[in-house]
Amino acid sequence: MQPQYSFIIPVYNRPDEIRELLESMRKLISKVSFEVVIVEDGSSIRSDEVVRKFSEDLNIRYYFKSNSGPGDSRNFGMRKARSNYFLILDSDVILPEYYLMEVHKFLTNTKCDCFGGPDAAHPSFSDVQKAIDYTMTSFFTTGGIRGNKNAVDEFQPRSFNMGISRKAFEASGGFGEIHPGEDPDLSLRLKKAGFSICLIPEAQVFHKRRIDWSKFYTQVRKFGLVRPILNKWHPGSAKITYWFPTVFIIGLVISVLLAFAGEFFFVGAYLIYFVIIALDAAIKNKSIYIGFLAIRAVIVQFTGYGIGFLNSTFKTAILKRPPEKEFPQLFFKQDGA
Repeated sequence: MQPQYSFIIPVYNRPDEIRELLESMRKLISKVSFEVVIVEDGSSIRSDEVVRKFSEDLNIRYYFKSNSGPGDSRNFGMRKARSNYFLILDSDVILPEYYLMEVHKFLTNTKCDCFGGPDAAHPSFSDVQKAIDYTMTSFFTTGGIRGNKNAVDEFQPRSFNMGISRKAFEASGGFGEIHPGEDPDLSLRLKKAGFSICLIPEAQVFHKRRIDWSKFYTQVRKFGLVRPILNKWHPGSAKITYWFPTVFIIGLVISVLLAFAGEFFFVGAYLIYFVIIALDAAIKNKSIYIGFLAIRAVIVQFTGYGIGFLNSTFKTAILKRPPEKEFPQLFFKQDGA
């Protein structure tokens, strides 16, 4: 019988994450049929033994291919999939029991070709992971654009929790070579082609974000580098809000310098903002410590993204240099290219 949904999961050297994800899939509450397609992207630490242990409980297929990046690995998996809807996940997520039920309920009542849901921190996550999750999802930091129905910007599904119809995949060719940024790029191309983009607020995943402070800085800096490139590729997609982290960090530096000169008004405004962040994060996580960690996470997030965004804007938008040559680390070659 053809499955109604195909989970597409690229993995690179993360067998423990795959074990947690498959364990959560085994607990899914749903009457619809699904398959799981695991694509090992050239890993040196393979997940095949882990996958084999779940083969009796899940309709699962495992593929190993040469390393070509997560976008191309997702495309590979979708070409192998048998359903008409592909549910794309990162390997570092855990699914709530109701996830598939909520997706199916939404798609039964709403025609949509590309969709996604929000992410949250699981109670088992570390304090640092919870603080980083807060800064990546809070209205006070990102404006809620990563899965909030009251977001200040239009929703663009992210590939840690993203769905796409077979029709939309075949029409678009799937994900491109850029990483990160391959998910908003695909969303923007689909929107331009007339496909519908939807948020499913109830289709939440627990996103582990396997990162420490240094890795978090590197990740958000890449996000900042990518955004001006996407703006260039997709005229009309640029938003004034993308400048906020850069302006925030420049303003913070100026405010500190003014404070040394005896002018405390502006640094006081930043302190009020940080107090709001700490209180909100502490209340939502029921931890004062996480509230303080959230302040650090915000500073790391805005500094990394702001510097990356400014750097990329200067080199690609002002100097008109080709992104592929200026930032080769952001581009994977498609498998076989």
